Amino acid sequence: MSETPPQMPKAYYQYLHELQSIDFVLCELTLYLDTHPEDEQALAQFIQFQKRKHNLMTQFEAAFGPLYEFGVSPISGGKWTWSQTPWPWQV
Repeated sequence: MSETPPQMPKAYYQYLHELQSIDFVLCELTLYLDTHPEDEQALAQFIQFQKRKHNLMTQFEAAFGPLYEFGVSPISGGKWTWSQTPWPWQV
């Protein structure tokens, strides 16, 4: 018997979608920069998307809890909250 995934607010899914889109761009830029390390425009784009991802993650985690375990996401209010919210793959 499988559990029904929890229903989260619309903003939750919007954040996840944008984060996934940014991850795709960062992955593609990483591959490109591996073969074109001198391309300053591509590097500037990478930095821009990296900052955008950091800002979105900060906003998401403030509203909905941690996205990652293993020391990447901050501890919220001095409490371990990883197991208290639905994990991104559960929704």
